[in-house]
Order: sequence, then structure tokens, then C-alpha cells
Amino acid sequence: MKQQSGFTLIELVIVIIILGILAATAVPKFVDLQGDARASALKGVKAALEGGATLTYSQAAIEGKEKASSGQSTKSGVALVNGYPAATAGGIEVAVELSSGDWGITHASGTTTIIASGALDTAGNCEVTYEEAADTNSRPVITATTDNC
Repeated sequence: MKQQSGFTLIELVIVIIILGILAATAVPKFVDLQGDARASALKGVKAALEGGATLTYSQAAIEGKEKASSGQSTKSGVALVNGYPAATAGGIEVAVELSSGDWGITHASGTTTIIASGALDTAGNCEVTYEEAADTNSRPVITATTDNC
């Protein structure tokens, strides 16, 4: 008698079902990669804001404008508040060279909020906030919230 080799139809269906179950458990991990990427990008923006604020303050100190409550850096053209970039389009956006095409940027009295382009969250859980220096003895407050990216 000749030996048969190969799979029966039932074995093939069982293998396909097992592969489907494995795929269904792995998909959610890959779907969340976009949120992780947005969170990482926002953390990068926070670091850029911190670096840009420090460099702008250094430039203002060289120009003797670090104690001025408002003004503009002569060399870089960045609007200043207490020596640090102002929370305006002419301040922190210029200092860090943020593009409104890549980020959702809003300004409100002393605060700039940056949201990752494509982020669906509007409740403040996926953003970076830049608050101007309150006085000449304080630094700007920069916070990244990535709870719901």
C-alpha cells in the first residue's frame, strides 16, 4: 500500500484558525504604535523647547536683555519675556523653528500649546505646553502630557 503525504482539509482549516487567533492578539500591539510615535515626538518637542529656551536666554544675556520684562533679541529676532522666548508666534516658534504644518500650535496669554498633527485628543492629554517665565528669577515651565496619544 502506498503512503499518502499532505494535509487534510480539516488540518488546513485548523491551522488557518490558529493563525487568525494569533493575528488578532498581535494587531492591538501594532495599532498603538502611532500613539507611541506621537508621544515620542512630543517628548522630542519638549526637549527642543527646553534647549531653545536656554539658548535664547544665553543670547539675551550676551545682549544684556535677560532682565527685561519684554523685548526682542537683536541677533535672532526672537520676542523675549524675562530673557526667555515669549509664548507667541514670534517667540518660542521662532526660537525652535516649529512649523504649524507639522504641529497644531495655539497661543493664549503667556502659554503656547503644541499638539501633534493627527492627534485626535482635544482634552489636553496629548500635548506640550510652554508657559512664559513668570519673572526674571524663574524659567519657563514646559510640560509634556502624553497620557492619551
